[in-house]
Amino acid sequence: MTTQTSENTEFTSFKAFYPFYLNEHRDGTCRTLHFIGSWLVLGVIAAAIVTGNWAILWAIPLVGYGFAWVGHFFFEKNRPATFKHPIYSLIGDWVMFKDILTGKISLRGEQK
Repeated sequence: MTTQTSENTEFTSFKAFYPFYLNEHRDGTCRTLHFIGSWLVLGVIAAAIVTGNWAILWAIPLVGYGFAWVGHFFFEKNRPATFKHPIYSLIGDWVMFKDILTGKISLRGEQK
């Protein structure tokens, strides 16, 4: 894994960014909170579609970023990469979610 920080690194591709992203999510509780937040985002979208209540979509950033940032500030004890790399971080959230679902990476922070 890389030990680069988001403050001193400019990434030219998501492929180069993702190892850094995973390094910023080594703590199992942080990864779990990201995973929960992603499920809640999907739940909010599903609820909006099922009920036709599009106003609840405002909750997406609250649940998505809320859970993730609690993980960073209180467990990982680092600054979310979203602050410096918002697009790559958003993509990273969903790739990590997929990688957890498919068993490629663990919620405990270990890579398989």
